[in-house]
Amino acid sequence: MVDVGTIAVYRRLIGARVRSDFGFRASFAFRLVSACVITGLDFAVIAVVFTKIGRLGGWRFSEVAYLYGACGVAFSVAETWIGGVDYLAVRIKQGTFDRVLVRPMSALGQLATEEFALRRIGKLFQAGAVLVAALVAIPVQWTTGRILMVPVTIAAGAVIYGAVWVATAAISFWTVDANELGNALTYGGNYLTQYPITIYSAWLRRLLAFVVPMAFVGYFPSLYVLGRTAPSERFGLPSVVMFSSPVVAAAACAVASAIWRVGLRRYRSTGS
Repeated sequence: MVDVGTIAVYRRLIGARVRSDFGFRASFAFRLVSACVITGLDFAVIAVVFTKIGRLGGWRFSEVAYLYGACGVAFSVAETWIGGVDYLAVRIKQGTFDRVLVRPMSALGQLATEEFALRRIGKLFQAGAVLVAALVAIPVQWTTGRILMVPVTIAAGAVIYGAVWVATAAISFWTVDANELGNALTYGGNYLTQYPITIYSAWLRRLLAFVVPMAFVGYFPSLYVLGRTAPSERFGLPSVVMFSSPVVAAAACAVASAIWRVGLRRYRSTGS
């Protein structure tokens, strides 16, 4: 269990990072706006596609917009809180990771807080705006279950993204040049989840559903929210899979935690 003192330390570390960002307000504002604009281009591509076609994989524009918004918000939350582990490989190469280990705090927590960057929430604003607009536009009858599923989707999706981030970053304990693989699974995974995965080839659908659980970030829970066909047709899975994102998120955390602990025990320093 994490004690109150540890939480207070993390809060102070994050507060220091936030104050550092706000120390250069013009630069912070520029980066924030840039993040909104750059990520907005992804949605602009989706909008352009729908000017030529009525549906994509059987999905309407408003439905794909909902999928994009929910996954985008979840990704932004995960990137803001845990994206700092991207710097693990750099720290190992430079020999500065040893400094993290001698402190009486979690190594993972230190990496996350030391590289905490509030400017990353730029995508949160953009994706959140798309999500709100999509919630108004999608033609569904809102029930209590569907309303509750929206925040559950975002929370479970953020945890799954975070778990994948930690697991791929931990590969740096074995090979310090694993950043490209990590980026392919995190940033690349976020790009793939913006679309219904039924438009991808069979091997990629299986990868996203059964290996790297990106299908549980947005696609499966969205089937319930949007009132679409259960996943049995394409994946041979029961309807309950539409509600299993929290369970998958917990399992992903357990796997990521195990990989991190094994890698941490294996680490022998660079000698620099």
